Amino acid sequence: MKKSFGILGIFITVCLVAAIFGENFLTGYNLMNLTQRTALFSILALGAGIVIVTGGIDLSIGSVVCLAGITTPWLLVEHEWSPWLVLPTVLLGSALIGLFHGVLITKLRLQPFLVTLCGLLLYRGIARWMTGDQSQGFQGEFEGVRAIALTKFTIPGLENYRLPSTVIPVTALAVVLALFLSRTVWGRWLLATGRNESAARYSGVPTARLITLAYVACSFLAGFGGMLFIFDIGSAQPSDFGNFYELYAIAAAVLGGCSLRGGEASVFGIIVGAATLQVLRTAIILLGLSSQLEFAVIGSVLLVGVAADELIRRFNAQRLERASHAAIH
Repeated sequence: MKKSFGILGIFITVCLVAAIFGENFLTGYNLMNLTQRTALFSILALGAGIVIVTGGIDLSIGSVVCLAGITTPWLLVEHEWSPWLVLPTVLLGSALIGLFHGVLITKLRLQPFLVTLCGLLLYRGIARWMTGDQSQGFQGEFEGVRAIALTKFTIPGLENYRLPSTVIPVTALAVVLALFLSRTVWGRWLLATGRNESAARYSGVPTARLITLAYVACSFLAGFGGMLFIFDIGSAQPSDFGNFYELYAIAAAVLGGCSLRGGEASVFGIIVGAATLQVLRTAIILLGLSSQLEFAVIGSVLLVGVAADELIRRFNAQRLERASHAAIH
């Protein structure tokens, strides 16, 4: 919880700097776009957080976003599938990707880094191959499907600001995940698996099943996010759609309180972490800095988050050691 307050402080600081020095930061249109981008990336970050809780990593998130996002208009427009068939097909396919990862990791004992790195290359390659590396988008009657996903709600008293409908699914996901981790035995087992997988397994926890389910959830949310992203932008090129989205997701999760060693998570912190990265991204543009600095800034923030996690861990370990030593004497 302390980490969550820390990232909240960073978020407020970045917002204040952007508001003071960025001319259009507090406009309704900019805040609406920030809300939309934060909601979309929060979905990916929550998926990444579930995997990180187990002590794993998923580098294929951006490529799953690409494959799911590109497949949606490809099936709808190119192959004239019904929307009621496309949506569950894409989501099921995304979940099966996670199942594939989980089986390789738990049954063949392959490293998560290696499995998902291969996935990063594999799924983008599939997306480029099946579309002939051509842009995919919505047109004609299918613009109506896109319009439903992009519904925005007017907020009285806020000029030019409308609340994006994407806030609804991300809020529901956050509540469900928070209750799952804090109120269910499966959530406690998941955290225990991340803290010490061997000890949890010897205690009767179905660690292999939980790890597999974590990767299924991550890929499912990446696929869901990919569909929402393609609805948001309208069309995309498979060669670059979703590039580095795994960086945003992992960075938001780590900044939000998920330890890369596993066993720690804060749903509130993850969402604030995603919002912080989006505000940083916007601030770079509004302050007139080169957009090429974007990934450098995000990489630096991630490095600071990892370093802070290590320093906090060492400090807590030393404090416990001193307390136990004092109790003995």
